Amino acid sequence: MNDRRQQALRSNLLQRADLWREALARSRRLAQGTTEDAGDATRMADDYRLLAHDLARARILLPDTRTREYLEAAYARAHTTLHHGAWRLGATLLSLFRDEIPAVIRWLRPYILWSGLIFVLAMSAGYALVHQYPELIALFASPDAIAKVERGQLWTEGVLNIVPPSVMSVQLFANNIVVSLTAWCTGFLFGLGTLYVLGLNGLLLGAALAFVSQHGLRDQLLTFIVAHGCVELSVICLSAAAGAAVGEALARPGEAGRIESFRVAVLRSGKLLVACVLLLIGAGLIEGYVSPNPHVSLNARVVIGVSYWLLMVLLLSGWLFGRPRSSTAG
Repeated sequence: MNDRRQQALRSNLLQRADLWREALARSRRLAQGTTEDAGDATRMADDYRLLAHDLARARILLPDTRTREYLEAAYARAHTTLHHGAWRLGATLLSLFRDEIPAVIRWLRPYILWSGLIFVLAMSAGYALVHQYPELIALFASPDAIAKVERGQLWTEGVLNIVPPSVMSVQLFANNIVVSLTAWCTGFLFGLGTLYVLGLNGLLLGAALAFVSQHGLRDQLLTFIVAHGCVELSVICLSAAAGAAVGEALARPGEAGRIESFRVAVLRSGKLLVACVLLLIGAGLIEGYVSPNPHVSLNARVVIGVSYWLLMVLLLSGWLFGRPRSSTAG
């Protein structure tokens, strides 16, 4: 009897989906200033009460579903439309980094764990392949880089004599940002592109580690990447997690529909890309000025790498800007 009653309540709640879509569309029109209908403004308060009521029911009846996520996003939009004041850049950025991005990280936690696992497995596969079949390094590295390693030198040696650190930093963080955005955008292909980017980067790193290890250069390579690599590799996994979330929204849209689920996933996960870009700029500066500099000791590199990684954790958790506030927007 209780199961039938619960099912009836869920069915009754889902029948109100058209009302939710109308409320969301109305709040979007008001927020963008694209409506001249005064009735939209008067109905907004009713929409707000409707969404608050149905969200409370969804959290009980449909706690781990995209319906609840859709209602949370619609409720947050209605709340913002009703209570927004004059736009202030500082307050907007503070809210983004203190409240919204940490909420996105909590939402993406399962995707982040899976992305990290896939990256580690791909790296292990790349290492095992080149360790067992050294000639396969030709699939991952250029002939010049291979020849240099075979002569007992890393391809990174002497790079500062050719490219100034400032130019090198710009090139590096621009390339890393492209990789990060690609990992996210290819998630629009139902997550398959994200899986490819994540796996390819893992294979490349594993293959490089195996190849330099065979020529006694593993410690030198780890010394080179430790200052910037902790954050750089973490950001690749974060971007891939965001892309995977978008891909799942397309593959399994739920009751809200594929278009709306995709829109909500893109808007939510896209907030994380702002932090990823900033972190990659910092990693690029470290990779340009610190990593290739032979005068920087290993201890200093480790301190820089660990400190920057901890700074990333504080940024993504919101604690860098004060204690995060609870948010229904996610």
